[in-house]
Amino acid sequence: MSDKKEEFKDPSRLIVWIKYLLFVQVFMALIAIGSNLMEYQLLTDFQNGVYFSQEMAVADAETNDQRQQIIAISYMALFIVSGFLILKWIYQANQNVRFLGAKNMEFTPGWSIGFYFIPILALWKPYQAMKEIWKASHNPQNWQLEKANLVIGIWWFSWIANSMVGQAVFRMSRRAEEISEIMNVNLISQVSEILSIPLAFVTIYLIKKISNAQLAIRNNNQIQKESARGSEII
Repeated sequence: MSDKKEEFKDPSRLIVWIKYLLFVQVFMALIAIGSNLMEYQLLTDFQNGVYFSQEMAVADAETNDQRQQIIAISYMALFIVSGFLILKWIYQANQNVRFLGAKNMEFTPGWSIGFYFIPILALWKPYQAMKEIWKASHNPQNWQLEKANLVIGIWWFSWIANSMVGQAVFRMSRRAEEISEIMNVNLISQVSEILSIPLAFVTIYLIKKISNAQLAIRNNNQIQKESARGSEII
């Protein structure tokens, strides 16, 4: 794999955007949970025959569908934008550790994000790439000897769990026709939204920890270089 060093890129501004988007995503997840609870109650009313007027039932169903569609589109847009920025951060983080002196890394900047899009390999390769970035960010010169933090495992478990539940929702929703089946989809959707909340917070924590470690080493290296130049002048 290539060990070409690129210019160090300060991730501070990118982290701010990621953090804000993930906070908004958490807020949207809470809204989605509330909306799903309203939908579940509506489905329960349909199932129990609460509505005596077909016109009112149709009107409430259409209102529910419109609300759910708006929330789903907004949530998907947030997921895409935040996901793009997180992948950009991963790419830059891999580049930065090379600038800081990490050598013989298994994952290039490109493959550290590319494995997210390859079936089967996406189950563990991104985790390995992130673990490598963590180790190299805290000890670039001897990153192979560095231990990875438990937070990486928590982050990846949360990501895999959320992805699997999301896929289950998608598959179930395509087959759901009966009210009872739609209610099951609703419940699984709520599980997915609940799981997305701790995932967002642990992602923010992971990104900040890695970035702070890189910035600390970069700043320390700059201080040492300036001190060396000062000594040479004297």
